[in-house]
Amino acid sequence: MDKKLEQLFYFALGSALAVKEKLEKNGEEMKEWQKKAEDNAKEHFDDLAQRGEQEKESFKQMMTDILKDVVADLDLATKADLEKLKKDMGN
Repeated sequence: MDKKLEQLFYFALGSALAVKEKLEKNGEEMKEWQKKAEDNAKEHFDDLAQRGEQEKESFKQMMTDILKDVVADLDLATKADLEKLKKDMGN
């Protein structure tokens, strides 16, 4: 009977150690996966920020063109129109 009890004890100890090793291995795999996910997220964020920076001038030019069209459609005086009027009134 003592032999069976001893075998049961060693079986339980071996099982516990196997579970511990499996958990440690899974923990390391999770750390690696998390690191890769963080690196991928940072790379994606950096790519989007760089793309936004590249499109900045294009967007600025597009907004300038839209504002010029709005000023023209509303028949508002431009800076050039005011300068010309100033010049004409001065003569």
